[in-house]
Amino acid sequence: MRIIPAIDIMDGKCVRLTRGNYATKKLYNSDPLEMAKKFEDHGVKYLHLVDLDGARSSHIVNYRVLEKIAGKTSLNIDFGGGLKSDEDLRIAFESGADQIIGGSIAVKDKETFLHWIRTWGKEKIILGADVDNEKIAISGWEEKTDIDLFPFVKDFFNLGIKYLICTDIDKDGMLNGPALKLYRKIVENIPGIELIASGGVSEMNDLEQLKKININGAIVGKAIYENRIRLKEIEKFILKKS
Repeated sequence: MRIIPAIDIMDGKCVRLTRGNYATKKLYNSDPLEMAKKFEDHGVKYLHLVDLDGARSSHIVNYRVLEKIAGKTSLNIDFGGGLKSDEDLRIAFESGADQIIGGSIAVKDKETFLHWIRTWGKEKIILGADVDNEKIAISGWEEKTDIDLFPFVKDFFNLGIKYLICTDIDKDGMLNGPALKLYRKIVENIPGIELIASGGVSEMNDLEQLKKININGAIVGKAIYENRIRLKEIEKFILKKS
């Protein structure tokens, strides 16, 4: 299981939100590159980079931050937040993203999302599914839908998607443990999907529990910034795995 620290960018700075609410913004570092280098120094190879300004604007905004991190680290970066057009993807990939995440676009413009999979390949495109009681939420979680998670993901899996980032909104930023039951259900119901868990990780034991489910990766954000999980512990986890 890959450990994937998260950096959320707003106004070019490293922040965290609680349950996606912009009013809960907390600044952790004015320089995302400095944070990314800290991760890399502790053996981390992957980074989850979210453009919060882009998510609100419905187009890529903080691509210069992506460019800087990609140019000055060797981290494998997945990038998301407001990507809606072919031009957004071109900018993201040219700025150094290894993968991009499509969430709202997969709901609102399925054909464009499928076009991305056909154009860039399933290794490059991650389906983002943010859920509230197993119903898909979009537009920065401000818009709830009646779309059931499992038929939604199965449909895209059958159409070629390989990677899924699933966030349980109730868990995000709450530091009360990940949605283990939900993730087990996904793995059991959609065998072959490369699941990346997001939200709720609060301590190293959470990562151990996620590892037992045999998922592809776990995104860790607030727990690192609040020193609930120390980078030295993540380094040991990575070394133990390898």
